[in-house]
Amino acid sequence: MDANAWFPASYDESRRRFRDSLPGLQARWPRARLEQHVLQEHPDVSIDWLWAEPGQRQNLVLISTAEHGIEGYVGAAVMKIFIEELAPRLDPETTGLLLVHAINPWGMKHRCRVNSHNVDLNRNFALDGSYDPAVNPGYDRMRSLLAPGRPVGWLPREDLGFIARVLRGLISPGVAAVREAALLGQHRHPQGLYYGGTQRQEETGVLLGLYRQALENYASVVQVDVHTGYGPRYQMTVLLPCNDPTPSAEARARFAYPLVQKVDASEFYAISGDMCECFVHLRDTEFPGRSLLAGGFEFGTFGDSLPALIRSLRIAILENQLRQHGACSEAAARAIRAEFGELFFPTELRWREKALQDGRQALQGILRAYRLI
Repeated sequence: MDANAWFPASYDESRRRFRDSLPGLQARWPRARLEQHVLQEHPDVSIDWLWAEPGQRQNLVLISTAEHGIEGYVGAAVMKIFIEELAPRLDPETTGLLLVHAINPWGMKHRCRVNSHNVDLNRNFALDGSYDPAVNPGYDRMRSLLAPGRPVGWLPREDLGFIARVLRGLISPGVAAVREAALLGQHRHPQGLYYGGTQRQEETGVLLGLYRQALENYASVVQVDVHTGYGPRYQMTVLLPCNDPTPSAEARARFAYPLVQKVDASEFYAISGDMCECFVHLRDTEFPGRSLLAGGFEFGTFGDSLPALIRSLRIAILENQLRQHGACSEAAARAIRAEFGELFFPTELRWREKALQDGRQALQGILRAYRLI
């Protein structure tokens, strides 16, 4: 099959393909069912999920996509690989499925990373529902770089100004400080970059409810949540939350996969309000006897060199600036949207072929490590 055929062209196509997979799953899991949550403010989109109950509730495989909406197009390809190639190899007597399509369906439909309130859902998972405004003080110091409060102007002039500001930031306070200020998340500026919100989002609440059901009913849960945008261009990274006790080197050997990292400042980058970290925290506080892998796949796009990281930051800032304040011309808006699309859903055939290869390899390695296939 042509690699492009694995990737849907629209949210509606992806949702339809996901829903149409139910009869095939019912052939092995007769009690499999489709459920959904229609967003209150956007009834044209929904979070959809498939439960496939086994004969005995021992193991659960949980695949989720599009927490950052636009990333769901690659997530849909990983979901298709799992449903068509790996689910048939599982034992339906002891292993069930929870497959979640489009955690952030509005973002996927509109090819945005955030939801309709500009909230980055992966900075919104606070189990206690508290969102500390004091998190990430470095953001305020770099706010003029990260969130210009005006329409996007002529792009060559914007680029010159951005380069000047980012170079000043890289000199002082330095690369690590700039990366943390940009990526950690913040809860003070609703129009800003990586805004984590001041209250639990509707989508977050739905996922926490599903997580509780999973941990209540299954002794062992293996989750894979699919993301794109950060890391080497042609090598997907398997991510473990910072509160997972397994060392990265041990996980690499166990999963037979070459790149596994912890979501912290030393290996990847730190996140405040991370979904997988929250899942582990939920297990530790409410279901301490359960076995849980709360893992993620991160498919790098622009690359992990310093120039690539600067390019990623530039287009993330411009896309947010465009949504918040508009642009001086439709040509500038189109250019920004096109490059933003490449950051999270590359069109290059070679990239897509390698992404499929890495997704297969990592899924197989994880399922074998847990003796599910």
